[in-house]
Amino acid sequence: MPASHTSCLCGAVKITATNINPKFTVCHCQSCRTWGGAPFFAVQCGTEVTFEGEDNVKMYQSSAWASRGFCSECGTHLFYKLKESGEYNMPVGLFPKLEGLKMVMQYFSDARPDYYCFSNETQEMTTAEIMAFFAEKM
Repeated sequence: MPASHTSCLCGAVKITATNINPKFTVCHCQSCRTWGGAPFFAVQCGTEVTFEGEDNVKMYQSSAWASRGFCSECGTHLFYKLKESGEYNMPVGLFPKLEGLKMVMQYFSDARPDYYCFSNETQEMTTAEIMAFFAEKM
């Protein structure tokens, strides 16, 4: 997939992501749902992501293994960044021209509230499986 360019709502932060994986994930954890008011739909962008207007990017350490970034001017959610690898997971909605998107994984599937569900068949990881995965890396 060619490099994609996007920006936050106000344009204070401009982003170029070189390697976007069209196989996106959904996270149902309480942190993601609190952050965005809904599950977090994310495309994996690897480490080749550049920002213009980085002074407008505010970081929040949301777990022992990752931080979240948002525009300090307009509040647009920009990324979820894994500390160990430096990889970015970015909201699918930031890249409206992506084609061939397919949901492949649902994280914290046991934390998904009963007021929504997806008909897509995907892989799923529970809270216990995710905690075990990150415990090995710490």
